[in-house]
Amino acid sequence: MSITVKNITKTFGTQKALNNVSFTINRGEIVGFLGPNGAGKSTMMRILTTYYKADNGEASVNGFDVLAAEKGVQKSIGYLPEHNPLYLEMYVKEYLSFNGDVYKVDASKINDVIELTGLSPEAHKKIGQLSKGYRQRVGLAAALLHDPEVLILDEPTTGLDPNQLIEIRKLIREIGKEKTILLSTHIMKEVEAVCDRVIIINKGELVADKKLEELRVAEEQIIEVEFDYRVEEQLLLQMPNVSNVKNIVGFVYEITFNTSKDMRPAVFDFAHDNQLKTLQLSRKNKNLESLFTELTS
Repeated sequence: MSITVKNITKTFGTQKALNNVSFTINRGEIVGFLGPNGAGKSTMMRILTTYYKADNGEASVNGFDVLAAEKGVQKSIGYLPEHNPLYLEMYVKEYLSFNGDVYKVDASKINDVIELTGLSPEAHKKIGQLSKGYRQRVGLAAALLHDPEVLILDEPTTGLDPNQLIEIRKLIREIGKEKTILLSTHIMKEVEAVCDRVIIINKGELVADKKLEELRVAEEQIIEVEFDYRVEEQLLLQMPNVSNVKNIVGFVYEITFNTSKDMRPAVFDFAHDNQLKTLQLSRKNKNLESLFTELTS
């Protein structure tokens, strides 16, 4: 196992941040760590990176106990915290060289991680000149410098624009081919885009641990569509296999279908037949969203 957590409990004053949490993550998995704000996600990650010590329970990373073998854990982990700590006045290569000295890695590794993370076009710039997306890449590059077996990423796409989101997701998937990744987020689409499995915690307790494939096979789906004009919900209900229609805002609708067949083509055809333009069309994972809401509300 790359990560093993057994009966971990952590309390801050009178608040129990984690309560008897247990899970394991296999080598090569990309696991989404979900939960509402304050659920205990960051606390668990800080325990796994040896920054916090648990009050009770055991945890290990890559075979190293987080209490008895801190150095082994730290060498095994690449960590990107939610608030990526960067020295904005430093150049990209200068910053990575600084981090490389900490881990005593060969200077050739700097060029390797720059290429891996797609930083080459910006490597000559100061970090303060970079976009948020490229700053996240710098953080990932620093986390990868010592070639860790495990990556722990805490909200790695916070504040990114849609294009940057796509780039970082692609990069995480590529890195995940060789690394074990624990990805903390509260964004459902993030998990659907990059993860193999989801762990959900709420109020410090583990409430779900499922493979994404299990959630995708259910006979239900939600299509979110935005038209250029308002549409009567009764008209949308006439499409095949529709069980519910909800007007979210303006001309945006959520249409629930009782079938596993992808119904986006049917919605597109409906728009064409009714002289409507489709401004946005996406399929949601009904079960992941409903499961999260049910377990954390």
